[in-house]
Amino acid sequence: MVSLKDCHFPKDVVLYAVFFYLRYNVSYRDLEEIMAERGVSVDHATLNRWVVKYSPMIAARAQSKKRPTQKSWRMDETYLRVRGKWVYLYRANDKAANTPDFMLSERRNGPAATRFFAKALSSNGIPDKVVIDKSGANAAGIREVNRILKRFGCQAKVQTIKSKFLKNMIEQDHRFIKRRVRHMCGFKSLASASATLDGIEVANMIRKKHFSSAATFGFRVRAEIAG
Repeated sequence: MVSLKDCHFPKDVVLYAVFFYLRYNVSYRDLEEIMAERGVSVDHATLNRWVVKYSPMIAARAQSKKRPTQKSWRMDETYLRVRGKWVYLYRANDKAANTPDFMLSERRNGPAATRFFAKALSSNGIPDKVVIDKSGANAAGIREVNRILKRFGCQAKVQTIKSKFLKNMIEQDHRFIKRRVRHMCGFKSLASASATLDGIEVANMIRKKHFSSAATFGFRVRAEIAG
């Protein structure tokens, strides 16, 4: 349950504003005007605080609400700028284009890939296979996860498939994230970037109908995920 007890605005208003910013290419000042047109007076700085504070809560709730993912994943990372430095967003899709998980990392290496796979497996179960590119770091991450599974007595093993063609699906899915981030003024810290991207990913999952109740982009769906 996402708690808004410290917020002085109705929950419906907050969820509407947060989702609108995450889903559409608007600035905080644009959203301030949009909310004013709907009779809600809220400062753009407050809207920013809402997005950073509530997006991770909504993303955590969304993990428990989404449909089960299939056993064949495509994994890739894309890059973004935070305070002028490149950081990396690890992402995975299954065969139906659903999103098992994502993770923002300052580095693109074996330990980062291992952390991502461990995070994704803990919330989605163990896939039969993961399609990656020729990145040695990602292959090393899967090998380390397999060693961890074996250490804990798990007989399952994640198969690695290296194929650029099979990765086209997730590379196309990166476009929604990159397009939304491109219209922002930039992230000032890794924490705010991670929080905002949590929300953008959930908005993308709603767009792809990754939730059993997400038949439309209407407010009812957003309320169900957050509450």
